[in-house]
Amino acid sequence: MADLEVHRSGDTTIRYSASGPVGGPVLVLVHGWACGRTDFDAVTSHLPRTHRVLAIDLAEHGESRSTREVWTMEEFARDVVAVLEAESVDSCVVAGHSLGAAVAVEVGRLLPDTVSRVVALDGLHYLFLFPALDEGRAAAVLQPFLDDFPGAVRGMVEAGSPPGTDAALKDAYFEKMSAVRQPAGLLSMEGLVRWDMDAALSGTDQPITVFAVRDMVAQAAVDRYGKRIDFVLVDLGSHHFPVEAPEATAKLLTDVMNKQ
Repeated sequence: MADLEVHRSGDTTIRYSASGPVGGPVLVLVHGWACGRTDFDAVTSHLPRTHRVLAIDLAEHGESRSTREVWTMEEFARDVVAVLEAESVDSCVVAGHSLGAAVAVEVGRLLPDTVSRVVALDGLHYLFLFPALDEGRAAAVLQPFLDDFPGAVRGMVEAGSPPGTDAALKDAYFEKMSAVRQPAGLLSMEGLVRWDMDAALSGTDQPITVFAVRDMVAQAAVDRYGKRIDFVLVDLGSHHFPVEAPEATAKLLTDVMNKQ
């Protein structure tokens, strides 16, 4: 696995890992909010060696750095696009976890002729975030992060953990996510809250598959988006199941790649 980087404006350096043969089917992996590309290390080790796998640290996450002032999902998508351009990718599947799923949709919107499918790993089905919130509801979601950032992160981890989730795992997720670099951590959460998923979906044509934790999927989300999104319910752990069940996650992704 090679560790590489690309440079963008705004003093932005995007770090990413590349494995597999150049010219092989390309799978792009995008982490969630306050996480990083190393979340996919074990997943990558279980993917077919014939695949080219690109795991990307979004700006101010993991090893990527930026002084820019725009923290929208589209701007994160441009981080991914910069990597795809550096790698001369002409066809790929983009898979994103949580916030990374929103970024993946935006990559599909920016590169309609390159992205053949979007995959969400427990993303896109949370109706308290999507569709777009009005100003009052957006402020209500963001206020806890302004009042008590660690407490809000702890609440997120708990909300994404079905009954029986190992307490040590939850503590590990909390420690990692609460240490996100600021102000990007707070501003990127605002960017997610203000993302208009309906508008993004209307601007994309790629098939979208969502692998969603069964215990955290509301029927209302399936009813609302089921004609546009293929929902596949899984029982692989918590919201962070790619970390907890990397081999099973790799199989899900491999099956999607084999459909291309």
